[in-house]
Amino acid sequence: MAKPGKTGFKRLFDACGYSWLGYKAGYKNEAAFRQELFVGTLLIPVAIIFSESSIELALLIGSLLLVLIVELLNSGIEAIVDRVSDDHHELSGRAKDLGAAAVMTALINVIVIWAIIFVPKINL
Repeated sequence: MAKPGKTGFKRLFDACGYSWLGYKAGYKNEAAFRQELFVGTLLIPVAIIFSESSIELALLIGSLLLVLIVELLNSGIEAIVDRVSDDHHELSGRAKDLGAAAVMTALINVIVIWAIIFVPKINL
């Protein structure tokens, strides 16, 4: 019979530690993650100051966090593809391209949400 895994607070504590290692790896190894994190730290105060409702604030900050989430997932895909082989393979290229497309879609999402919220507020 299989030995049961960690449970309760020990499992939660360990999971947080693994997550922190993932953040550190993303920051250390991924220039795109660092750039997106930098832009996010600049834009979050803008969202806090200029949003007029909690829904607007959630959409503005949520869209920025989504970019970081997708970038971390994309980096994970790239890492596993690179781990498997250095040789060019159609499926490896496709996996990397799909990950990059996911990041681009998340960035477009930021632009659309921020534009929908802020463009009507600009007095021309």
